[in-house]
Amino acid sequence: MSDSAPTLSPRRRSALLGVIALALMMVVSAVSGLNVALPDLAIDTGASQTQVTWIVDAYTLVFVGLLLPAGALGDRYGRKRVLLAGLMIFGAAACAAMFVTSPGTLIWLRAAMGIGAAAVMPVTLSIITTSFPPAERGRAVGVWVGVAGGGAVIGLFGSGILLEFFAWNSFFGLNVTLAVLALIGTIVVIPSSRDAHPPRLDPLGALTTLVGLVALVYAIIEGPERGWSDPLTIGAFALSAVSLTSFVLWELRNPEPMLDVRLFALRGFGTGSLALTAQFFASFGLFFIVLQYLQYVAGLSPLQSALALLPLPVVLIPLARTAPRIADRFGINRVVAVGLTLSATGMLVLTTLDVDFVYWHLALGLALFAAGMGLAGTPSTTAIVSSLPQSKQGVASAVNDTSRELGSALGIAVLGTILSSGYRTGLGGALAGLPTAVVERVESSVSFVSLGTGQLEKFGPAGATLVAVAKQSFVHATGTAFLTAACVLVVAAAYVEVRAPKRDEVGSDEAPISAAAPR
Repeated sequence: MSDSAPTLSPRRRSALLGVIALALMMVVSAVSGLNVALPDLAIDTGASQTQVTWIVDAYTLVFVGLLLPAGALGDRYGRKRVLLAGLMIFGAAACAAMFVTSPGTLIWLRAAMGIGAAAVMPVTLSIITTSFPPAERGRAVGVWVGVAGGGAVIGLFGSGILLEFFAWNSFFGLNVTLAVLALIGTIVVIPSSRDAHPPRLDPLGALTTLVGLVALVYAIIEGPERGWSDPLTIGAFALSAVSLTSFVLWELRNPEPMLDVRLFALRGFGTGSLALTAQFFASFGLFFIVLQYLQYVAGLSPLQSALALLPLPVVLIPLARTAPRIADRFGINRVVAVGLTLSATGMLVLTTLDVDFVYWHLALGLALFAAGMGLAGTPSTTAIVSSLPQSKQGVASAVNDTSRELGSALGIAVLGTILSSGYRTGLGGALAGLPTAVVERVESSVSFVSLGTGQLEKFGPAGATLVAVAKQSFVHATGTAFLTAACVLVVAAAYVEVRAPKRDEVGSDEAPISAAAPR
């Protein structure tokens, strides 16, 4: 079977687009939506702050590690077949997670969901490009881009509504529902297709990059608890360095690489990838932390917490639509650099959040952050796309997705680790003289601050004081994490300003940003 578009009726193409959007929504919302449920999950399962970080990041880490090889599997063995396999793996793991109360088991099930997600996401775009005629392809891709961008926000609100009426595991019930509906739709309306001349598989490249990323994130998350000088922590960092270096060297020698690392030397390709990675590093770290702050410290419900983030889509969406035209006028380097700097400014505002919650303080930081994301996001993506010829657009799309997911995984790991470590350090002498069981309970998870008055009695007269200290420690750690994100964004902005193509440097092989931007 070839890559030529199958002949489908307009009605079937519309149904196909709906199924693809549903499958993509399932994948994207599985990260953001869980963040709303984390406080209830931590309390009910007794998960430590480190385990909470793993529950979120296990999915994203496996997802990004398998994203590139999964796309190649779809080209070789059939996109519909790989999509069905991904939906079944994702749905089965999410179904099992509904009945789990052990944090360790939940981490493994989230990793299994990441395997399914990696099989789903790349083939959804390939199915669109091979099923729609050229005249309709742009509109279909625009729907895909919109769902990929808006799915995170929809996931937040969907989970918030569910948790108003049901327990935290209802989030996984939503995952199962989306997977089953997408599975049925795939069987009924998705045509079979595969590449007539598929690229060779690259198992060594896939293995080295997955091992390298897992080892790196393991060292980052476990380092504060085990100690940075612990042999296991050092060994994980060393394994990561060896694996990722081996990946680069192998891809340079491989005649048919999974990812041609030489492409990052192209100014638009390299800076666009870096900018996207920095943006998603900050944004998913923000989701992970601020939703815990709103529930643990500010005392908001899951739905109220999700609604508190409304400034993000309200500001981001309109700016994202106009950003390509702004980039055409002023240059990618200036617009993306300004966007990253605006996002960093928003993060700096959020570093000053206090135990006494003031909504407009949060809203100002979110609005600035969203304005920066809106300005920098689309031009970063289209800088990648416009750097490569039409024959290499599959590579551009894969790197665009990988940059986003890599940034998300690292943001959750790094900022989550700073939060966990800072929280424990900030408790200081407040735990002196308390029973060991109490110290371990308070240090292990910030969910301690959500205990009611009756539950606090078992901690003795110092219970209320401990809660106050724990909340202040958590807020201080939140500020440190947001400051780190701001620094990452500023460094990325400086690099983009210097390195990215300027308006008068767009060559004949690069389309204007507004022309390359998906609509």
